[in-house]
Amino acid sequence: MDNLNKKIQVIELLLIYKDLLSESQGKFLTDYYCYDLSFGEIAENYNISRSAVEDATKKGYKKLLDYEAKLHLLEKKKNITKLLNKLTDNKEYNEEIIEKIKEQL
Repeated sequence: MDNLNKKIQVIELLLIYKDLLSESQGKFLTDYYCYDLSFGEIAENYNISRSAVEDATKKGYKKLLDYEAKLHLLEKKKNITKLLNKLTDNKEYNEEIIEKIKEQL
């Protein structure tokens, strides 16, 4: 996975699972992926070591992936969005697509 796709994936996962992370993990991941700050800049902002920021960020990232592997909320969101787009593109009532959306819920 290239850096841009990883960044997008982490931001999407943060939107869903951020509240399940520790406060510091959530802040550091947000600063690193959303605000594009380096570990050094984040460390300076919170007056902690660079390695502490890097460690918390890596652990938080692993937790995000673990939550998604178990709960599949991002996957479901993407599937529902895809089905809703099909439904609106067709401009007609489509029972099959609506049933697929219900299955995702």
